[in-house]
Amino acid sequence: MTTTAKSPGLSPEEIQAQKRAARAEGWRRRAPLMPALIFVIICTQIPFLLTIWYSMRSRNLLRPEGEQFVGFSNFADIFLDSTFRSAALNSVLITFGCVIVALLLGLGLALLLDRQFAGRGVVRTLLITPFLIMPVAGAMLWSISMFEPSYGLINWLIGLVGISPVDWTSQYPVFSIIVALVWQWTPFMMLLLLAGLQSQQRDVLEAASMDGATRWQTFRFVTLPHLRFYMELAVLLGVIYVVNTFDHIYLMTAGGPGTASANLPFYIYQRAFLGFDIGQSAAMGVVTVIATIIISLLALRLIFKSLNAKEQS
Repeated sequence: MTTTAKSPGLSPEEIQAQKRAARAEGWRRRAPLMPALIFVIICTQIPFLLTIWYSMRSRNLLRPEGEQFVGFSNFADIFLDSTFRSAALNSVLITFGCVIVALLLGLGLALLLDRQFAGRGVVRTLLITPFLIMPVAGAMLWSISMFEPSYGLINWLIGLVGISPVDWTSQYPVFSIIVALVWQWTPFMMLLLLAGLQSQQRDVLEAASMDGATRWQTFRFVTLPHLRFYMELAVLLGVIYVVNTFDHIYLMTAGGPGTASANLPFYIYQRAFLGFDIGQSAAMGVVTVIATIIISLLALRLIFKSLNAKEQS
């Protein structure tokens, strides 16, 4: 905000003129951003307001004559819905399971790629490849080529040691989805953490080595604190994207068996486009958006706190 200091000897009219000039200057600087702001409002906020409106109405496309305003009744109903609670739990398991495992694997790969060795560029390109594959193609790859019970690669490998074939997507649907998502998101974590490793000052590492610190001590007390900001950013971005997973669930398990592997986006899709219950599906969408915003705000506060501490140090 632009403030205008009161100069001695100025009349009230001149002070008001300075304030108007300052406000005009502020609007002049913000004017180029207005088209983008209007576009964002049209594409995000107006649909969200409509979703809130539908969430307070009993609206089923199969019974349009029965539409009526029900207030917060839809929200009460979905929290009493055991399938909704199960889908919410699956969303938490899939999201945090994928993000944590991908973060740990990405950290290990980043530490390896931070070293000099022959063919490092080729290895780095190969490791990045899963992140460049479309989610639909990745889901089909794991469903057909890896987890297929008759000719999948996983069952062929475990068959070499005498283990019977397993129908992974039917017996362990949530685990299968997490594995496919970890495969896709590990390169993303690796790239972020590798950028953090390469931004680390080499003289600090050399000083730690000269002071007699072992590799583990250097990693624990020097490298890991330096990577904290990058790890928090990786977790935040990973949670925001993975919580919206739909492709893998739709193509690998279709939410089954039954609704055993359905997460919130997939269950909302089922209620809206298969059950035609617009009111309750809109209420589920509102709850999901609010929960995501709360988690993102908490994570952003941690990131900004970490960034401010890093700048002060």
